[in-house]
Amino acid sequence: MEDTNMFCFQCEQTAGCNACTGVQGVCGKKADTAQLQDELTGALIGLARATEGNEDLVNETTHQLVLESLFTTITNVNFNNDTVNVLIDKVQAEKKRLVPNCFGCASSCGRTDNFDMQLLWQEEEDIRSLKSLILFGIRGMAAYAYHAAVLGYTDKEVMDFFYQALVVIGMKDCGMDLLLPVVMKTGEINLKCMELLDKANTESYGNPEPTKVSLLVEKGPFIVISGHDLYDLKQLLEQTKDKGVNVYTHGEMLPAHAYPELKKYAHLKGNFGTAWQNQQKEFANIPAPILFTTNCLMPPKESYADRVFTTEVVSYPNIVHIGEEKDFSAVIQKALELGGYKEDTQFTGINGGTTVMTGFAHHAVLSNAEAVIEAVKAGAIKHFFLVGGCDGARLGRNYYTEFVKQTPKDSIVLTLGCGKYRFHDLDLGDIGGFPRIMDMGQCNDAYSAIKVATALAEAFGCGVNDLPLSMVLSWYEQKAVCVLLTLLHLGIKNILLGPSLPAFISPNVLAILVKNYNIAPITTPEKDMEKILAGNV
Repeated sequence: MEDTNMFCFQCEQTAGCNACTGVQGVCGKKADTAQLQDELTGALIGLARATEGNEDLVNETTHQLVLESLFTTITNVNFNNDTVNVLIDKVQAEKKRLVPNCFGCASSCGRTDNFDMQLLWQEEEDIRSLKSLILFGIRGMAAYAYHAAVLGYTDKEVMDFFYQALVVIGMKDCGMDLLLPVVMKTGEINLKCMELLDKANTESYGNPEPTKVSLLVEKGPFIVISGHDLYDLKQLLEQTKDKGVNVYTHGEMLPAHAYPELKKYAHLKGNFGTAWQNQQKEFANIPAPILFTTNCLMPPKESYADRVFTTEVVSYPNIVHIGEEKDFSAVIQKALELGGYKEDTQFTGINGGTTVMTGFAHHAVLSNAEAVIEAVKAGAIKHFFLVGGCDGARLGRNYYTEFVKQTPKDSIVLTLGCGKYRFHDLDLGDIGGFPRIMDMGQCNDAYSAIKVATALAEAFGCGVNDLPLSMVLSWYEQKAVCVLLTLLHLGIKNILLGPSLPAFISPNVLAILVKNYNIAPITTPEKDMEKILAGNV
């Protein structure tokens, strides 16, 4: 690989379903940025090595730096070389604090050296595949741990695993027998991490409640907030209160409307736009600023770049960044200057719907568990489909729209993540007193789906795999990877995955997943539905 080229295959849109290896990735990340993110990852592995035997020196600053650095390397988060370089320097300084003698050693043993990521990309295919599953899994998990930490919720076992996993990624001469258990451990720890974030969100903002969300944008100044971080939304709502500026969610921020402590703000009005990959078109002409709190930032076009703001780990060159002080006054001022629409403006989902529902997290569903169980026993509900995950731009993702349209009238569709934008504005009616499409929340709210599935299995005295429940998942980036690993850790089988299988999964590793979990790629909505209803998936 030339020095001016990159190697990146961590997301679903990777070039040719193989890898981005040129001067720029499909996501817009340039080769020098990709190389810096590799350098940052290698420095993190060096830091993790330095913690071994120095656990008493590791503190909250160390933990936060690891989470922030891993989060920074997720697809569509950070395109800014300057901020990546700052993180590299911070990691180096933290390592020097932990092992100062190593920096002045005349005959270095190399134990705490930073790792050259080129060695990983050049590993034997199966080893590279398993190490990539671990690396991409902990990158996704770091995002969840980061959001929980912002709210003051941490877990020692979760944090300890990040260091353990990083050390394993940098190990030499390790075989599949060593790596496979670590892959499964990543799923196990991610379950604990999602549980931690669920606790952080619900104890901070209350249990989500089923809520109808309007897609109408009222006249007057407004701000669109995108991403996942509910804390940032809370700060924005506080600072815009009584300022004559309305707030609209975008993308994965939609489920915020269901939290009691957030929905009480009257100026949190509704949701704007569809999924992340449509932002360059949907943001082109809106008379309002957009605040990105987490990933799913696409390179802003010139037509609206002056209206984009970033915060947390999101960063893009020449875009205004809101730092730790969380002073959103510049965003508010921009909203007032632009003035918003002069009249109420009705937008729709991709299927023409003008409202969507959200808030069917585990508390809302399980508080009605008896009614759900009775509806199943009475035959009113005969099947559950979990159709969730990430959305994306690759052709073929209309599969999920058509699949949901074909679900039988005596079935319920559970969904989560931004993949729901393909179909959540469809009106499929009600069943057993419940809407047939039930949005459980963000991608991390796969925890809610797991809670509901295990509760139903317990109620019917069977395993989750014995339930009339089918999982049809879409993936795009690294948070989907760690969620998938959690499902595999739980022993859940017969998952259909699309729109394409990850490029970093080698044929031999795929064969293991197929043999042990019967994981399979999606085909067509008609064929997959026929197999599911016939009990063959």
